[in-house]
Amino acid sequence: MSALFLGIDGGGTKTAFTLVSDDGRRLARHEATTSYYVEIGFDALRALLRDGVQAALAQAGVTASDVTQAFAGLPAHGEDSTLLGRFDTLLAGVLPRSAVGNDMVCSWAGSLAGSDGISLVAGTGSIAYGEWQGRGARCGGWGEVFGDEGSAHWLAREVLALFSRMTDGRAEPGPLVGLVRKHFGLQHDLDLCAAINGGAARSEFAQIARLATAAATAGDAQARQLLVRAGDELAALAAGIARSLALAPGQAVDVSYSGGVFASGDLVLGPLQAALARRLPGAALRTPRFGPELGAALYAARLAGQPLSPAALARLQD
Repeated sequence: MSALFLGIDGGGTKTAFTLVSDDGRRLARHEATTSYYVEIGFDALRALLRDGVQAALAQAGVTASDVTQAFAGLPAHGEDSTLLGRFDTLLAGVLPRSAVGNDMVCSWAGSLAGSDGISLVAGTGSIAYGEWQGRGARCGGWGEVFGDEGSAHWLAREVLALFSRMTDGRAEPGPLVGLVRKHFGLQHDLDLCAAINGGAARSEFAQIARLATAAATAGDAQARQLLVRAGDELAALAAGIARSLALAPGQAVDVSYSGGVFASGDLVLGPLQAALARRLPGAALRTPRFGPELGAALYAARLAGQPLSPAALARLQD
């Protein structure tokens, strides 16, 4: 029987379970809701992981004992040392051979197929992870209160701040005003306070970021500038990784990316590439080879000491 690797890519919006074989066949995929423990709690997180694993195994017609190795990359892992024990046991009794880490690893393993370089994640939150000659480093991922620059949550906050400036005369009004009013169904602009203070979930709040792209596409120069700033903030994360890994100035290094913010396409990728040229000469921005869902499974294979062959990776890409 082929070796089987189960990857769990957690996130602020969704959690994906992907089972692959050592010869590059995708055997199952299951999707669930957020796995951000701060939002749903550890009990719900444990149940979500258990149910998701069982659903993926049922799809493939295999049992937990058939899985060679599993890896779960979860948001906020490592950000409270007192909780590491609780994270480490989330899959106990569910899978006999498993490991838990931060979801940034899924993005790196997928976008760069496990090769040296830097991965930028800009989804609900933002973070970067890189590996170079056996060393690894993390940058960012400090959370929405005082970090997560360049993320969807950060962009959403900046969108609302710009709307407030536009509507009370501190900034020239642009297409963003109408988009925000329509999105929230505002009868009066100040009703936005009630809409936000009502306590939208973190993942729901982050969806407001899409209005920056819509407004920029409609010709709103100030909204466009928010996306330029996002690109620069994400380039700063890459530069931080390069410093932590002690890369030589001008060292050629691949930088790739994942996350919903990049759905804005060139509106973010263009500024990111320009900012990388300033902050990290030698960096080459690469289109992701795989997404973080497959990245989680690829990392599981690596943990098992059985990284997928070039032929298997090519089959996954077909």
